[in-house]
Amino acid sequence: MKEIYLDNAATTPISKEVLSEMTDKLQNVYGNASTLYGLGRQAHTVLENSRHIIAQSINADDDEIIFTSGGTESDNTAVMQTALARQDLGKHIITTAIEHEAILKPLHFLEQHGFDITYLPVDENGQISMDDLKAALRDDTILVTIMTGNNEVGSHMPIHEIGELLKDHQAWFHTDAVQAYGLLDIDVQRDHIDMLSTSAHKINGPKMVGFLYRRTGINFPSFVKGGDQEEKRRAGTENIPGIAGMAAAVKTITSTEKAHRQEKYLGFKHQIVDGLKAAGVDFEINGSLDPNNLQHVFNIWIKGISTYVMQTNLDLAGIAVSGGSACTAGSLEPSHVLTAMYGEDSPRISESIRISFGRYTTSDDIQSLVDNISKIVSRLKARSEVK
Repeated sequence: MKEIYLDNAATTPISKEVLSEMTDKLQNVYGNASTLYGLGRQAHTVLENSRHIIAQSINADDDEIIFTSGGTESDNTAVMQTALARQDLGKHIITTAIEHEAILKPLHFLEQHGFDITYLPVDENGQISMDDLKAALRDDTILVTIMTGNNEVGSHMPIHEIGELLKDHQAWFHTDAVQAYGLLDIDVQRDHIDMLSTSAHKINGPKMVGFLYRRTGINFPSFVKGGDQEEKRRAGTENIPGIAGMAAAVKTITSTEKAHRQEKYLGFKHQIVDGLKAAGVDFEINGSLDPNNLQHVFNIWIKGISTYVMQTNLDLAGIAVSGGSACTAGSLEPSHVLTAMYGEDSPRISESIRISFGRYTTSDDIQSLVDNISKIVSRLKARSEVK
C-alpha cells in the first residue's frame, strides 16, 4: 500500500538538496564557528554564507538574522523579550484569537504577570478586521503579534496594512511566518515588519532549525542564556549542518517557484472540491478559496463524521491528514481556530480535517484522497442506516 502524506503543514520531508548539503557539512565542517583556528573559520564561513542567503529571501540585512532552534523559540523570544524589555513603556499587547500556541501560551503567561492582552476576533474566513485592530491600538501598546498565514485554515492576514498602521507607533510588529515562508512573497522592508519567525522543517529542511528576523534598532537581551554566539543575541553553539540545510532549502524556493506552488496547490483544492461534490459527499470548506491565502492548507468539514473517525479510516488506507495543528493533535481540546471562526457549539469543530500539500504531492495522491473519503463516507452512512 502506497503511503500518501498530506500533512505538510505539520512538517515536510527533507529534500535531496538539503540532505546532500547537510551530509557534506556533517562530514567535513565539524568545527565550532566561535573558534579562531582553521576548522572554526571554515564553520563560520558556512554560517555567514547561509545567513546571507536567508537574509536575502526576506529583503533583510545579514546581521538582522538570528538563528534559533525553530519557530517556537523564535516566537517565544519575540513575545517574551519584547514584553520584558519594554514594560516601562506599557503592558498592552495585541494578537489574534487564532495564533499558534507558540504565541498564545507565552501571552497567557504574561497575562498572569500583569500584562493586558487583546485577542482580536476573526470572521468565518479566518480574517481579522483592520477596524478592530485600529480600535484596539493604544498609546501603551508595546507589541502587535499577528501571524502571516494561519496553520489550520490558511487565511492570509493583511500584513502590509498592519505594518503601515504601526510604522509610526511605538508598538513593535512581529509576525509568525512559519507557514507562509517559502510560499508567499515576504519583504520585511516593504511591509514594515520589526520581527519575523520561521522554521526550516516547513520548507523541506531539517527540524530544530529556524531564525528570528529582528530589525536593526529592535534590541532586547538574549532569550537563551549562555555564551556569546549570534553576536550575543542567542546563546548556544550554532547548528552548522542544520543552518546550511535551511539555506539549501531556501535556495530552491525562487519567486517563480513560490508562485508555481501556490497555483498547483490551489488546483489541488479545486480537485478535492469537484471530486467530493461529484461523489455526493456532504461537506463545506472551513475558511475560503481566496487565491491570496496559503494554498497548501485546506480544511474541510465532512458533515456527520467525527475528525477522529475520518482521520483513523484514512490512516488505515495509508493517507496521513491532520485534525488541526500538529502541536495540539494529541489533545482532546477542540481547535481554537475553528472555535474562534464558528463558535464553540459548531459541529465543524469535531468533524473537520486539515489536508496540507507539499512539494512532492501529486494529482494522483489527491485523487486517492477523494476516492477514499468518498468510500469512507458511503460505508459509514450505510452502517448508520442499518442501525
